[in-house]
Amino acid sequence: MKNRLLSLDAFRGLTIAFMILVNTPGSWAHVYPPLTHAPWHGCTLTDLVFPFFLFIAGTAMCFSFQKYGDWSVGAARKQILSRAVTIFAFGLLLNAFPFIRQNWDWSSFRILGVLQRIGISYAIAGMLVLKADISRIIKYILIILTGYWLLLLAWGFYSHSDPFGLETNLVRRIDMIILGKSHLWMGTGIRFDPEGLLSSLPAAATVLLGFLTGIMLNTSKNGRDTVQRMAVFGALLIILGFIWGLVFPINKQLWTSSYVLFTGGIAVLFLSFLYWIIDLKNWRKWALPLAIFGTNSIFIFVGSGMWVKTILRVKFDFEGRIISGYSYLYKTIFQPLAGDLNGSLLFALFHVFMWWLVLAWLYRKKIFIKI
Repeated sequence: MKNRLLSLDAFRGLTIAFMILVNTPGSWAHVYPPLTHAPWHGCTLTDLVFPFFLFIAGTAMCFSFQKYGDWSVGAARKQILSRAVTIFAFGLLLNAFPFIRQNWDWSSFRILGVLQRIGISYAIAGMLVLKADISRIIKYILIILTGYWLLLLAWGFYSHSDPFGLETNLVRRIDMIILGKSHLWMGTGIRFDPEGLLSSLPAAATVLLGFLTGIMLNTSKNGRDTVQRMAVFGALLIILGFIWGLVFPINKQLWTSSYVLFTGGIAVLFLSFLYWIIDLKNWRKWALPLAIFGTNSIFIFVGSGMWVKTILRVKFDFEGRIISGYSYLYKTIFQPLAGDLNGSLLFALFHVFMWWLVLAWLYRKKIFIKI
């Protein structure tokens, strides 16, 4: 298992492609339900994207951390923190883009975000797995998930409120105290950040689940046995997550412990399937386009985000109204071609294809932008 796993690269690529698909519909008013997030409790296909990415990061971490074997713990920690800070900084830059704005008010600048969560959870998980064995990693996961649940319950008891409610949860309370209310996301209608500080702890547990899966793959001597063990592990996580969800609802925005187990189990099962058909059955040709999508993953996240922000700021006149370049592209090409709903989906698929062309060119030129 010392060779690079094409199945893992394909899994990452599929996740990135789906991320672009769900992030760039032609119109948010016309989106198929599976391509939107659950309003609060629950889990849709879209709610699998972020945990899949963190899970994959954990699996890849298991392979990449092999080079730390001869390093001192201090040197390894420095490398982990350096990468985490870099990813976090790119998240801040993406939030600030396009940098020059009229009447810019830094008092309402959003501090957290997707890349910031990746950086924080990567740092936490990376520190925990250094020199740790399997049993200790499992203990870390149990402590994080159980502790997070008890913290939310304790806050609900103390505040006499719903511990898992949008306005009353401890995650929101801590973010408002540490970061300030004005620096939180407004996407839910109130100040609440789905990439909150406290909920980054269970997000790190998602990375740790990926690391455990990486250990299974990295120590494999019998591929068929590995697939079976992964399938059992994934199914067990799904069942435990579903059962726990009866008392601790599956919720992406709170990144609940049940959500960690449920989505982690799906990720394990899906990776076991890809590992079986790609790396064991050697059906590799069809996976290469997906693997290309899996290269330069942080770059493509930043690039696609900057592209959307750019065309949103460009203005066009459309039937007597001034609209953004984003809407103009949808309304003049994709909506007339396929209608409201399918046109919105076609718009997103167009962006998936265009970004694949960019990545294919980088891949052909052997340009890999490591962040």
